[in-house]
Amino acid sequence: MDTTRGAARTGARAEGEERPGQGGRDGLRLPPGQRPVTGFPRFGAHLHHPPPPIPEDHAIEVGGAVTASFAVPLAELARLPRRELTADFHCVAGWSALDLRWEGVAFATFYREVIEPAVDPSARVTHLVFEGLDGYRSLATIEDAMGDDVLIAENLDGRPLDGDHGAPARLVSPRQYGYVCTKHLHRIEVRTSAPTDRPRSLPDRLLEEHPRARVWEEERHGSLPGRLVRPIYRVLTPPIRVLCARGAVAGEPPTPNRPPASPER
Repeated sequence: MDTTRGAARTGARAEGEERPGQGGRDGLRLPPGQRPVTGFPRFGAHLHHPPPPIPEDHAIEVGGAVTASFAVPLAELARLPRRELTADFHCVAGWSALDLRWEGVAFATFYREVIEPAVDPSARVTHLVFEGLDGYRSLATIEDAMGDDVLIAENLDGRPLDGDHGAPARLVSPRQYGYVCTKHLHRIEVRTSAPTDRPRSLPDRLLEEHPRARVWEEERHGSLPGRLVRPIYRVLTPPIRVLCARGAVAGEPPTPNRPPASPER
């Protein structure tokens, strides 16, 4: 197993020394506008519902610019090289959970060995869309998705993911805000261009996602500077936390080895 503590923002690999997002600018541990929290909360504007049921024969579907759509049973991931990564998780709302220990398969490995051989020879892949069983979708450029710290993770802190944190598998991309890291991953769409649809309602425009969402560039929003939208997220954070708590798995314990998340300060 490849055990890595990540790499600095420059992309230089330093085994056992640095974490993604640590020391990225002027020696700072956290990206601009982020504050640490205790624990790892379930958080997201779409998470007022309980986690979706997981099929016994769960598979990750691959479609889009491929010669034919296909499905990869979750058991197939076990045949690929395993990767363990300790990294911070940065929510666009301004909080960061520190030193999360993920285990799974490097997405670059999954792409090169599973997806790339099926890509249409005439296609120039530019983007990937990741979709969860709950219907949530995120977008990443192929450049960002192929980063050396991006995983399809199945374990967190030494145990299988629980429902609140994305079981049975999720995307993990430490250099991007959490809204890129789709939970309950069940479909990957290969694209030759970015989607052209734009948010239309006022709530959607307020929370418009940036196409790259890089934490050290503070790319929180698709149209506005990150610093300007920090106050919006701070106002929205308390009610979103309440809704997420209602949708959490009833009776599910906190993430192993981690206490419940502390209130935002």
